[in-house]
Amino acid sequence: MPLLLLIIFLLFPALEFAVFIEVGGAIGTWPTVGAIILTAGFGVSLVRAQGLAILTRARLSLQRNEFPLEEAFDGLCLAVAGVLLLTPGFVTDGIGGLLLVPPLRLVLRRAVMARNAFQKPVSHDKHRGSGDPVIDGEYQVVNDDADKNKAEGGDARRIDGHTPRDSR
Repeated sequence: MPLLLLIIFLLFPALEFAVFIEVGGAIGTWPTVGAIILTAGFGVSLVRAQGLAILTRARLSLQRNEFPLEEAFDGLCLAVAGVLLLTPGFVTDGIGGLLLVPPLRLVLRRAVMARNAFQKPVSHDKHRGSGDPVIDGEYQVVNDDADKNKAEGGDARRIDGHTPRDSR
């Protein structure tokens, strides 16, 4: 891990400087600066457009009671792409641009999921998918003497003198 951090924080900026020097030598200083500004602006507009589309897909998944795993991964990729595109440099722009390509994100998602690092949550609820209705509700204890009534041999379901069968 420390070696990876060394590569990221020392060698990566050196690579960016080398690419700046080469591009600046080939096309000039101001065209290089203009290219960096244009790639940042173009990249941010793409991130915004794709981000809204992913947000819509995530909202639809949630309406279907599905966890939006693919959308969350795509959103994470877009966030990283946005940061990389706003960072001055051609290498970072290239990596950020690759993260904007949906088929490449799909390949990356499949690779990450193959390593079991990013899995859909599994429901252990036996009623889900069985066709049985799930009834969700709230309750309130009306009679605090229910435990006492049960201890005395009475019906623990008795509430205020009535059992549930009496109310039919």
